[in-house]
Amino acid sequence: MFSLKKTTAVSPLQNVLDALDSVILGKPEQVRLALSCVLARGHLLVEDVPGVGKTTLVKSLSKVLGLETKRVQFTNDLLPSDILGTAIFDAANQTFQFHPGPVFTNALIADELNRGTPRTQSAFLQAMEERRVSLDGVTRDLPNPFFVVATQNPREQIGTFPLPESQLDRFLMRVQMGFPSPEFEIELLKGNRKMEGDIPALLSPADVVSIQDQVEKLHCSDLVVKYVQRILVQSRAMRADFTGLSPRSGLALLNAARAWAYLAGRDFVLPEDVQAVGLWVVNHRMRLPTVSAYDKTREFLAGIAVE
Repeated sequence: MFSLKKTTAVSPLQNVLDALDSVILGKPEQVRLALSCVLARGHLLVEDVPGVGKTTLVKSLSKVLGLETKRVQFTNDLLPSDILGTAIFDAANQTFQFHPGPVFTNALIADELNRGTPRTQSAFLQAMEERRVSLDGVTRDLPNPFFVVATQNPREQIGTFPLPESQLDRFLMRVQMGFPSPEFEIELLKGNRKMEGDIPALLSPADVVSIQDQVEKLHCSDLVVKYVQRILVQSRAMRADFTGLSPRSGLALLNAARAWAYLAGRDFVLPEDVQAVGLWVVNHRMRLPTVSAYDKTREFLAGIAVE
């Protein structure tokens, strides 16, 4: 079991971060954001063009946390039952037997989520929100911990369907990978990195749940809470066609900031933690054009002072 001291010089999960950095070269911020998302009991949406390491990041994250992982490749002919499971008639017993789908796991990798139809995308909204699935009048709990790490391609690409706002809101963070810097791209082309299969499982499901419980207890001062509330209020006056960020968005922002503070080795949250995760928690909730969403969200957050 992990415990966080009052002051620590390095992250209590530094070995986990080092292992992930050895696979995902030159992307320390994306690695820490992904791990923070899991520790905050959130779901992660990773978007960018194909071939920049989205799937490698999520597979490595699941491996190093020691979690059971299942992967679903989304296509336009995928059905909800392919994700949730289905009841099949057993002629010998004259009863229907439930066969669970891949959603019954610790970490579900939803690869290229927006290539699935809207009906299929919405199939596991309850699973993401409640960590349970209701089928044929029976509610079944999902394993603990449970999180969805989804990748999506840019909406401008052929064969993609936009994610509904109700589903976007269930993702704690939306993170962009971006192209690697020239120096790390050269290392990548030379093969000077570990593969996700080469890194060990450094934690167990019980460890992850224990850490998630500790993250929930990190202290947020009134200063931090009022800063987050100011972000919510000012977002509601931003545009006439935008109703603004909901209170649930504020809770998501505080949860992500707690996880970021934990990775910094602190048991309290600073405004800098909110600023570090703010762009990635807020941008997909503000209904901005994909091309400029990150820049516009960054500009909006930069204009809000800590008082």
